[in-house]
Amino acid sequence: MTLLEAAQYGNPAINVGVFALFVAATLGIVIAVTRQKSKASDFYTGGAAFSGRQNGLAITGDYLSAAAFLGVTGAIALYGYDGLLYSVGFFVAWIVALFLVAEPLRNTGKYTMADVLSFRMNQKPVRTAAATSTLVISFVYLLAQMAGAGGLVALLLGVSDRTMQSLVIGLVGALMVVYVLIGGMKGTTWVQMIKAVLLVGGAAIMAALVLFGSGFNLSGLLAGAQAAALDPAIGNGKDLLVPMQQYGANEFTKLSFLSLSIALVGGPSGLPHVLMRFYTVPTAKEARRSAVWAIALIGIFFLITLVLGMGAAQLVGQKAILAAPGGANAAAPLLALHLGGEIFMGIISGVAFATILAVVAGLTITASASFAHDVYNSILKNGSADPEQEVKVARITSVVIGILAIIGGIFANGQNIAFLISLAFAVAASANLPSILYTMYWRRFNTRGSVWSIYTGLISSVVLIVFSPSISGSKSAMLGEAINFAWFPLTNPALISVPLAFLAGWLGTITSPVRGDEELAVEMEVRSMTGAGAGEAIAH
Repeated sequence: MTLLEAAQYGNPAINVGVFALFVAATLGIVIAVTRQKSKASDFYTGGAAFSGRQNGLAITGDYLSAAAFLGVTGAIALYGYDGLLYSVGFFVAWIVALFLVAEPLRNTGKYTMADVLSFRMNQKPVRTAAATSTLVISFVYLLAQMAGAGGLVALLLGVSDRTMQSLVIGLVGALMVVYVLIGGMKGTTWVQMIKAVLLVGGAAIMAALVLFGSGFNLSGLLAGAQAAALDPAIGNGKDLLVPMQQYGANEFTKLSFLSLSIALVGGPSGLPHVLMRFYTVPTAKEARRSAVWAIALIGIFFLITLVLGMGAAQLVGQKAILAAPGGANAAAPLLALHLGGEIFMGIISGVAFATILAVVAGLTITASASFAHDVYNSILKNGSADPEQEVKVARITSVVIGILAIIGGIFANGQNIAFLISLAFAVAASANLPSILYTMYWRRFNTRGSVWSIYTGLISSVVLIVFSPSISGSKSAMLGEAINFAWFPLTNPALISVPLAFLAGWLGTITSPVRGDEELAVEMEVRSMTGAGAGEAIAH
């Protein structure tokens, strides 16, 4: 495909029609399956009424964000071996999250991550810290999804005007709020399930078409992609199959790569919106079934991204991808255009759009639940808030989050969303993971240790990101190289911020005169391993 051919970007009328169909269908389903009730459990967890298979599909839908489909495919198309590390990191991270965190967390908590972190601690300071980190992580993650929405729709409508792209981001934010207000967790879960089937199915069809064109010879596909990348007419001249082409060879880029790896592997274990999914099943057994379904589907999908990325490099060309609105994020839609024409591109892009809508709705549910349940009810009302009022606060919060996400998404528009997600993973791995692991597996851990760990990880990761080459001082920075206030040399802070959070949690614990509650620690261990008493109200 030449640059001229790529510039046509399909038929905008078809693309808009497919988008409208997806939105209308999913909204109709949300309305059909949702019964508005005042109980907090209906809004937060869908009444814990989903089966393991259903929840496994929903977890897959929540975990496979726009970064997984658009960002990773683009990263592999442009950087080959180095881009594939995103796929490997995301999948390995999911396995780590399941083994160490997900089920024990579900068995111990009720609605949010803060339920677990404050289980045997002083409620108010720990809940405040946990809610703060949840809101910050959700916001950073939302930036990536909104940036993906702007780039995707800009590509499909053929618009490069920033104002028009900003209007698109505003539309996505408005739709996100509508999904949450109408459906709560139940409606959002159904959207996630439908989106997971469409995403994995659509990606599998694309991969089959790519492999068919190469005679189902993976080695031939890789060789073809390598040759295309080295061709100066369509490629960037770098060998896709050689590692460290993206990161370079100097000491700081190697450390940035190591830091990125830590963020990718540790981040999902601290993502509140993914962990909250396990509260929507009634038993620990169903939670394990959820995990089995999610591992299978997520593993298959990330294997498919290798084929899609290499196919895009060979069939579309790296220069065509970079020339398109959305840059690297346009690789998957342009590959669909090459493989099946305008209608197929519209369908695949509609799936990607549904992916973004579903994930941002899940993020908004998590953030609004954290504020309403952890801040409003548990801290401001001392756990005595009326459930109807708590849900009302959650709904208001979702509108505020939607507005902030729109504003942030406009500023983040044009960034590679896989890269933005890696920053969110770094904040999650720093702020939440150390405190979660200490809480679950160290009996002596106490309130001071938990608060120190969360705030140290959160503040250090955010500060280092702000003053890193990711934000200013480089060609790929969010603010460009003309503005430069970067003094931290690494593009990802996890290498520094994660150890700092672990150290702060340990220091806070051993310097506190108050030891952790041994009896509650034993009770928590029994709950986390067996699921006994899961979902019960936690107050002491």
